[in-house]
Amino acid sequence: MIKLDYSQHQCPFPVVETRKQILAHPGQSLEVLVGDQSGKDNVSRLAAKMGYQASAEAVGNGFRLILTSDEGEQKETTQSETTPATASSGKTVIYCGSDRMGDGDDEFGRVLMINFLTTLLEMDPLPDIILFVNSGIDLTTEGSDVLEALQTLDSRGVDIASCGLCLDFYQKKEKLQVGRTTNMFEMAEVQCQAGRVVSP
Repeated sequence: MIKLDYSQHQCPFPVVETRKQILAHPGQSLEVLVGDQSGKDNVSRLAAKMGYQASAEAVGNGFRLILTSDEGEQKETTQSETTPATASSGKTVIYCGSDRMGDGDDEFGRVLMINFLTTLLEMDPLPDIILFVNSGIDLTTEGSDVLEALQTLDSRGVDIASCGLCLDFYQKKEKLQVGRTTNMFEMAEVQCQAGRVVSP
């Protein structure tokens, strides 16, 4: 049995890492330690999606999950997960119109956006292009907490494009650290021709 201790990590880390282990060791049982109810629920849902039975017990301040594979089910589910159905033709565009995700606390919104962009590294297939607009350009410029993830996405062929007008407005054109600059015509064209546009 593979033993994994993610009790000191917040989501999405336990889910992302558990998924990696399931894909790397198909059919093997796993023991996963998580630190909170959210981790327990999210890892349990992942397990069910990938054809595993999950049982959980409280341990200290967290939970121990035992994931047991139903190999036939797991094979079918893993195939559908690693090769998702294409809903429509065209590029997948991620549109980051802010350095935050959702409404509410600004600092927490920034944490959510960092988690979202980092989690994209686990997607298959990857998006074709990520557009950064308005305060979203803070994510591609000097001082960003997510530069390493964006540089990795860039190296894997994802087009990282920041609005040139926005970089000028915020006086950050010389501070761009990853990807390239783009313009409003291209941004409008890319979105109109996209198969899907995702706005986190």
